[in-house]
Amino acid sequence: MTVLIVEDDGLHRRYIHDIVARHFEGLGEIVEATCGEEVDQILPSRAIAYSVLDLQMYGVSGIDVARRLWRFNPECKILFWSNYADEPYVRGVTRIVPPKAVYGYLLKSADEERLIYALRGVFMEDQCVIDREVRGVQSRTQDRVEGLTDVDYEILYDISVGLTDKAISLRRKLSTRGVQSRLQSLYEKLISSDEEQETELYSSTFNTRTRIICLAIIRGLLSRDALTRENDALTMWIKRRPH
Repeated sequence: MTVLIVEDDGLHRRYIHDIVARHFEGLGEIVEATCGEEVDQILPSRAIAYSVLDLQMYGVSGIDVARRLWRFNPECKILFWSNYADEPYVRGVTRIVPPKAVYGYLLKSADEERLIYALRGVFMEDQCVIDREVRGVQSRTQDRVEGLTDVDYEILYDISVGLTDKAISLRRKLSTRGVQSRLQSLYEKLISSDEEQETELYSSTFNTRTRIICLAIIRGLLSRDALTRENDALTMWIKRRPH
């Protein structure tokens, strides 16, 4: 069996390596990778049973790497180790976890004792160990009133990358009324949380579409990684789109 550490920061990678080597030496050989390309080279020749995985790395997201790991071995136990508890990361992880998979999500601000506890829980005791702050974000995403659905997120990304209603209609295969309905749902969820929305000047002061993006960023609903992936997906759609 192999323990794979995927982390592009050298100090963090060595820190994790030392802890795993000292406290979990019976798990197997420790292998390190700094990017998705290195992971792709390792996967065909190694039986990856355990992984500590950074969520934000140069050139590739930890979510993409986790998807590859679980494609090779759906029973691989992964501890996501991240600086971020923003909703795009939490939602991204939640969406790709295979049924019955064991995983953890720990913030890098956790002390060494908490890290050892999370590693033991995920790797040896088959427990899903989730940081309290991350659980709070998970609860919010499941809130039927304020939580965004996957459909809400689609429309949020569409307006964040600058698409018009007509372009959204073409991309999502919706009628104009369908696009407007999705936009209205998003407006109601985000603007209802904006304290300014009760004032009479709100509608004449703000561009609603732009205000939505601002509020989404403030709430941590958008991240650079998520927007980069969405922009790349948009570029591919434009290239495939008939002219």
